[in-house]
Amino acid sequence: MEPGEVRRRLGRALRLALPSVLALSLLGGAGWGTFRYGVQGDLLRIREIRFTGLARVRAEELLELSPVHPGDHLLLSDLDAMARSLRRNPWVGAVEIARRFAPPALEVAVTERRAAALVDLSGLYLADRRGRVFKRAAPGDGLDLPVVTGLAREDHVAHREETERRIAAALELLDRWRDAGLDRRLAVSEVHLDPDLGVQVYAGADGMEVRLGQGDLPAKLERLGRVLSALEADGRRAEVLHLDNRRHPDWVAVRPAGGSGAVDARGPRGP
Repeated sequence: MEPGEVRRRLGRALRLALPSVLALSLLGGAGWGTFRYGVQGDLLRIREIRFTGLARVRAEELLELSPVHPGDHLLLSDLDAMARSLRRNPWVGAVEIARRFAPPALEVAVTERRAAALVDLSGLYLADRRGRVFKRAAPGDGLDLPVVTGLAREDHVAHREETERRIAAALELLDRWRDAGLDRRLAVSEVHLDPDLGVQVYAGADGMEVRLGQGDLPAKLERLGRVLSALEADGRRAEVLHLDNRRHPDWVAVRPAGGSGAVDARGPRGP
């Protein structure tokens, strides 16, 4: 091929390729500028962290725990690590974090734990509805809750799941007590769990002791309601009520308030 023909073909190829080369250069420059502005600049810097669902916890407390703060990059922040850190606060049960781009921000939805009872474990602790102990009780908690007693701290440490099942059973008793309408007569202050005697409840202004024993809880609470109605009708009060007679489960032993001894009586029967 003649030299002149080679030059003509090279010139034609350059004319055809030049627009593409220029376009790629412009795109590369734009990409680099976007990277510099978006990643290294302020375009996607977090301006605000917004919390929802807070009642017991202050946002300032959670921000102190968080590894992510305003000014950090929205896309490069580790939200999983942030959620783990926020859950270190004992009141925080669950966390969901979402990115928002206009303006750059994080929205943090917090689900707080709700205390259902106090638990005596050589010191008072808070337990949630599932019986999980999550926090040592403090004066600032401002909670007026029934106390679950009869559990050993060492048992809770060594056999946590079993202990929490027992706490959950005590909370179920409180639910059944309320469903039976007994809380309108006797507010429960303490549920004592005894491995041999079963469940004992202390309720009312005078701390009446109700011995429920083990098993057959719905029937016992129904029987308790009938006995309380009979006592109220006679204008009497009881100091101790025994509903744990295994040989005669439909019997109730009543120790009258101020009385000298126990009286065995069958609970009033329905029609």
